[in-house]
Amino acid sequence: MFDVFGSVKGLLKLDQVCIDNNIFRLHYKATVIILIAFSLLVTSRQYIGDPIDCIVDEIPLNVMDTYCWIYSTFTIPNRLTGIAGKDIVQPGVASHVDGHDEVKYHKYYQWVCFVLFFQAMLFYVPRYLWKTWEGGRIKMLVLDLNMPIMNEEAKERKKILVDYFADNIKGHNFYAMRFFFCEVLNFVNVLGQIYFMDFFLDGEFSTYGSDVVRFTEMEPEERGDPMARVFPKVTKCTFHKYGPSGSVQKFDGLCVLPLNIVNEKIYVFLWFWFILLTILTGISLMYRFAVILFPKLRLLMLRARSRLSAHEEVELIASRCQMGDWFILYQLGKNIDPLIYKEIIYDLAQKVQGKEIV
Repeated sequence: MFDVFGSVKGLLKLDQVCIDNNIFRLHYKATVIILIAFSLLVTSRQYIGDPIDCIVDEIPLNVMDTYCWIYSTFTIPNRLTGIAGKDIVQPGVASHVDGHDEVKYHKYYQWVCFVLFFQAMLFYVPRYLWKTWEGGRIKMLVLDLNMPIMNEEAKERKKILVDYFADNIKGHNFYAMRFFFCEVLNFVNVLGQIYFMDFFLDGEFSTYGSDVVRFTEMEPEERGDPMARVFPKVTKCTFHKYGPSGSVQKFDGLCVLPLNIVNEKIYVFLWFWFILLTILTGISLMYRFAVILFPKLRLLMLRARSRLSAHEEVELIASRCQMGDWFILYQLGKNIDPLIYKEIIYDLAQKVQGKEIV
């Protein structure tokens, strides 16, 4: 199992400098790890076996397996309910009349691993954009200032930081707006991915998780398993070939899809995860809009980040700062030691008043 997931361990390392926030990390770190791990899992034959095994008379099994894997299998939706072995062979598997009974083809299972990996890449796009636009600015500014004890070099770095901020005050708005754009992009991405998975699973994903929850609460004799509907473990496959007289012969086979035992659980988890992620990202965006619109909220947040500093110093700096300046200061507070950050706030307050820094 460690061999399967060993390739994603590099994503687990923590960044030395924080340039975003926890919700942002849920997108590019937690979700990317989850999707890549699932993609690796569904390609691991060691734990699942062959993705498809078909049974049919007179046709070589390897030929039938390959044919049904390429051309897809099907189930009968109106035969999902019933007692297996009595009313039906398996949920969705029963005799049918062409043109009369509805037939549902399942063509997606070959593509699950690729789709999951593609989704992981999409979740990383906002992080890639922000990291490119950010350009290592926060890392450069906090260099040697994350330790409580300062040497002479660190003191010089602190002075350079204060001078830089004072000289570039009201010049960081574009920097902050690009981060806010990436936050909006995260929200658009997760909504788009929900619709994409709904399209990929023929309109089944949008209600998949809630259907599974309702299924567990229903009486056994009247419930139809939504997991068997979307990810059937046993399906049918029809193979045609020419007979000895040149007529077309039809062979109905049963196919076992062990892969769907994993797929059904993966997509139940992803349904709940994506819904949770959408809600948290939506709340985060509402908070962000509030921060942009209400300077008083920015002051309160800067006070909370600068809890060792005098309120008068924080209010003075906040009164001179625009949105981008506040964002830079807030990000610095996440990465700089609280004692040093207190000194930076004090020095910056003196600087904006035109006083000499001692």
